[in-house]
Amino acid sequence: MRKKRVLFVCVENANRSQMAEAFARIHGRDTVEPLSAGSAPSGGINPRAVRFMAELGYDLAAHRSKSLAEIEGTFDAVVTMGCGDSCPWLPARRREDWNLPDPRDMDDAGYRAVRDAISARVRTLLDTL
Repeated sequence: MRKKRVLFVCVENANRSQMAEAFARIHGRDTVEPLSAGSAPSGGINPRAVRFMAELGYDLAAHRSKSLAEIEGTFDAVVTMGCGDSCPWLPARRREDWNLPDPRDMDDAGYRAVRDAISARVRTLLDTL
Protein backbone atom coordinates (compact mmCIF):
# COMPACT_ATOMS: atom_id res chain seq x y z
CA MET A 1 0.00 0.00 0.00
CA ARG A 2 1.31 3.42 -1.00
CA LYS A 3 1.85 5.96 1.76
CA LYS A 4 -0.31 9.08 1.52
CA ARG A 5 1.80 12.23 1.02
CA VAL A 6 0.65 15.27 2.99
CA LEU A 7 2.22 18.73 3.05
CA PHE A 8 1.54 21.28 5.80
CA VAL A 9 2.38 24.88 4.89
CA CYS A 10 2.85 28.04 6.93
CA VAL A 11 4.98 31.14 6.39
CA GLU A 12 7.84 30.45 8.83
CA ASN A 13 7.51 26.66 9.17
CA ALA A 14 8.32 27.06 12.87
CA ASN A 15 5.08 26.37 14.79
CA ARG A 16 1.75 25.17 13.35
CA SER A 17 2.99 23.38 10.24
CA GLN A 18 5.74 21.66 12.25
CA MET A 19 3.25 20.46 14.86
CA ALA A 20 0.93 19.24 12.08
CA GLU A 21 3.76 17.27 10.50
CA ALA A 22 4.56 15.76 13.91
CA PHE A 23 0.94 14.77 14.56
CA ALA A 24 0.72 13.19 11.10
CA ARG A 25 3.77 11.10 12.02
CA ILE A 26 2.19 10.17 15.36
CA HIS A 27 -1.35 9.46 14.15
CA GLY A 28 -0.52 8.17 10.67
CA ARG A 29 2.40 5.96 11.63
CA ASP A 30 3.47 4.03 8.55
CA THR A 31 0.52 5.04 6.37
CA VAL A 32 1.55 8.63 5.66
CA GLU A 33 4.58 10.58 4.47
CA PRO A 34 4.13 14.00 6.11
CA LEU A 35 6.17 17.06 5.22
CA SER A 36 6.03 20.69 6.24
CA ALA A 37 7.49 23.84 4.71
CA GLY A 38 7.16 27.61 4.58
CA SER A 39 7.37 30.44 2.06
CA ALA A 40 9.76 32.35 4.35
CA PRO A 41 11.19 29.73 6.73
CA SER A 42 12.54 31.06 10.00
CA GLY A 43 15.49 28.71 10.00
CA GLY A 44 14.49 27.14 13.31
CA ILE A 45 11.67 25.58 15.27
CA ASN A 46 10.03 27.74 17.92
CA PRO A 47 11.31 26.53 21.33
CA ARG A 48 7.77 26.75 22.70
CA ALA A 49 6.55 24.36 19.98
CA VAL A 50 9.36 22.00 20.98
CA ARG A 51 8.35 22.28 24.64
CA PHE A 52 4.63 21.75 24.08
CA MET A 53 5.17 18.77 21.78
CA ALA A 54 7.60 17.29 24.34
CA GLU A 55 4.68 17.29 26.80
CA LEU A 56 3.16 14.68 24.49
CA GLY A 57 6.37 12.70 24.12
CA TYR A 58 7.38 13.99 20.68
CA ASP A 59 10.83 15.50 20.02
CA LEU A 60 10.15 18.38 17.64
CA ALA A 61 13.77 19.53 18.05
CA ALA A 62 14.68 16.82 15.54
CA HIS A 63 12.78 18.76 12.83
CA ARG A 64 14.12 21.65 10.79
CA SER A 65 12.46 24.66 9.20
CA LYS A 66 12.22 24.08 5.44
CA SER A 67 11.45 26.19 2.39
CA LEU A 68 8.72 25.35 -0.11
CA ALA A 69 11.48 25.49 -2.72
CA GLU A 70 12.86 22.26 -1.20
CA ILE A 71 9.58 20.39 -1.68
CA GLU A 72 8.94 18.28 -4.75
CA GLY A 73 6.41 15.76 -5.92
CA THR A 74 2.70 15.19 -5.86
CA PHE A 75 0.61 15.20 -2.70
CA ASP A 76 -2.60 13.59 -1.58
CA ALA A 77 -3.27 16.74 0.46
CA VAL A 78 -1.77 20.21 0.87
CA VAL A 79 -2.90 22.01 4.02
CA THR A 80 -2.24 25.67 4.77
CA MET A 81 -2.49 26.84 8.36
CA GLY A 82 -4.50 30.02 7.81
CA CYS A 83 -1.54 32.36 7.79
CA GLY A 84 -2.34 34.03 4.48
CA ASP A 85 0.57 32.15 3.00
CA SER A 86 1.10 32.37 -0.72
CA CYS A 87 1.59 28.77 -1.64
CA PRO A 88 3.01 28.03 -5.07
CA TRP A 89 1.12 25.53 -7.14
CA LEU A 90 1.92 22.04 -5.94
CA PRO A 91 0.21 19.02 -7.44
CA ALA A 92 -2.36 17.82 -4.90
CA ARG A 93 -5.56 15.82 -4.96
CA ARG A 94 -6.93 17.85 -2.07
CA ARG A 95 -6.33 21.34 -0.61
CA GLU A 96 -7.47 22.71 2.73
CA ASP A 97 -6.94 25.88 4.73
CA TRP A 98 -7.36 25.37 8.45
CA ASN A 99 -7.36 29.07 9.42
CA LEU A 100 -5.68 28.47 12.78
CA PRO A 101 -4.33 31.37 14.86
CA ASP A 102 -0.56 31.62 15.25
CA PRO A 103 0.18 30.51 18.83
CA ARG A 104 3.62 32.21 18.86
CA ASP A 105 2.58 35.02 21.22
CA MET A 106 -0.18 33.18 23.13
CA ASP A 107 -0.04 32.19 26.76
CA ASP A 108 0.58 28.52 27.58
CA ALA A 109 -3.11 27.60 27.64
CA GLY A 110 -3.69 29.23 24.26
CA TYR A 111 -0.66 27.50 22.76
CA ARG A 112 -1.85 24.13 24.02
CA ALA A 113 -5.33 24.79 22.63
CA VAL A 114 -3.92 25.43 19.14
CA ARG A 115 -1.65 22.38 19.46
CA ASP A 116 -4.61 20.20 20.42
CA ALA A 117 -6.78 21.63 17.61
CA ILE A 118 -4.03 20.73 15.14
CA SER A 119 -3.92 17.19 16.51
CA ALA A 120 -7.68 16.78 16.08
CA ARG A 121 -7.65 18.18 12.53
CA VAL A 122 -4.74 15.94 11.53
CA ARG A 123 -6.67 12.88 12.79
CA THR A 124 -9.72 13.91 10.76
CA LEU A 125 -7.62 14.57 7.66
CA LEU A 126 -5.89 11.19 7.88
CA ASP A 127 -9.21 9.41 8.44
CA THR A 128 -10.61 10.95 5.24
CA LEU A 129 -7.66 10.49 2.87
